[in-house]
Amino acid sequence: MFTHSPKQQRSASSPDTFEVLDEASASLRDEIDELIEIHGENRNALIPVLQEIRSRHAFVNSFAMQYVADRLGVSAAEVYGVISFYSFLKESNYGKFAISLCRTISCDMADKARIAKCLQEKLGVKFGETTPDGMFSLNWTNCIGMCDQGPALLVNEQVFTHVTPKKIKEILDGCRKTYQENEKGVS
Repeated sequence: MFTHSPKQQRSASSPDTFEVLDEASASLRDEIDELIEIHGENRNALIPVLQEIRSRHAFVNSFAMQYVADRLGVSAAEVYGVISFYSFLKESNYGKFAISLCRTISCDMADKARIAKCLQEKLGVKFGETTPDGMFSLNWTNCIGMCDQGPALLVNEQVFTHVTPKKIKEILDGCRKTYQENEKGVS
């Protein structure tokens, strides 16, 4: 797959050991190093660095999690905990549009169940699944800070509030239109 041979690199966790990195991992490591230079080499940089990785690569893979942990001096479990708590940070590749419906009690009181049912019907998938065409992923999320405007959901990083079944149709149609426009621009 790669035209160049893997390079031996000193391990961030143990400078006296070497690990073999393919070009993609070496490139990701270099990107993470740049992000840490920008955001700082401490625990406070964790979320901004992970957000930027997710923005650039659609998800945060296990190599990135471990390397960020090593560089910031935190445990890999802490990095994983942050990624698994915040829906905008992903550890696996989701659809082009990741829909995350808030599951807090505030959204429950605003009829989140009706919105969840509508999303599942319109997408033809259950929560935790991705549509067969890879266009949409449907997930639950913890609080997104819109408790007074529920039900609320995220599509990738965009927040939608006071969501109704009619609004869901508009959101999904807007995603499809954006995808088609982007595909035409690439061709």
